[in-house]
Amino acid sequence: MSKRPWVIAHIPHSSTLIPEKVLGQFLLAETDLQRELLRMTDRFTDELFALPAAMATMIVFPVSRLVVDPERFEDDSKEEMVAKGMGVVYTKTSDRRALRRPITSAEREALISKYYAPHQRKLSAAVARALSSSRTCLIIDAHSFPSAPLPYEDDQTPERPAICIGTDAYHTPPDLERATVEAFRREFDSVAVNRPFRGALVPTDYYRKDKRVRSIMIEVNRSLYMDEETGQKTAGFGGVRARIRRALGEIIHG
Repeated sequence: MSKRPWVIAHIPHSSTLIPEKVLGQFLLAETDLQRELLRMTDRFTDELFALPAAMATMIVFPVSRLVVDPERFEDDSKEEMVAKGMGVVYTKTSDRRALRRPITSAEREALISKYYAPHQRKLSAAVARALSSSRTCLIIDAHSFPSAPLPYEDDQTPERPAICIGTDAYHTPPDLERATVEAFRREFDSVAVNRPFRGALVPTDYYRKDKRVRSIMIEVNRSLYMDEETGQKTAGFGGVRARIRRALGEIIHG
């Protein structure tokens, strides 16, 4: 049996791409749409969390979360963010305005079939490959967050940590949470658990079914590495990337 990486680095929200065929669904003027992309995109997380192929399988969602969000449940009845207009297909902006026109069930299904379902299959297949060569699979769910709360967010506390660690009661064992917090506290001055965001992604095929699949969410405060007004990297980007990689190396190699 060939040895495969048992770690998956999942990057769900780094893309700003909105395919031309989908663009007509959106109600925002171009400048407003670009502003919403700036607020809602976890820019550069595909670079910040990049790991060598021998260490991890990288899975990056190819389009913007405004098209469809791969971290939401497909079934709206199971997704709490539907109440905010941010289920698998967003209908509201970060400041609670209408994002897109009402779409038909056929249009919704087309979005799921084109973007959401293939990504979920790819993620599940990566988990299956990892489990075939190791006793466990670790998903590192990589995100960033704005330095000031957006209107839709539950946590409106103005003081935000450098790093937020998100956990899942079933898929994040205490030793994984402890190791992650300790590794990132060695690199960053403030680390919080499940604040301002909580949870950690596991694909539906394994969610709350298989404890061999472990998951931890890591969110980075955007002010550490980018200009939040322009979306450009700052001079501190390389240093932050190096610190994240050191922390990830500690978690993976123990």
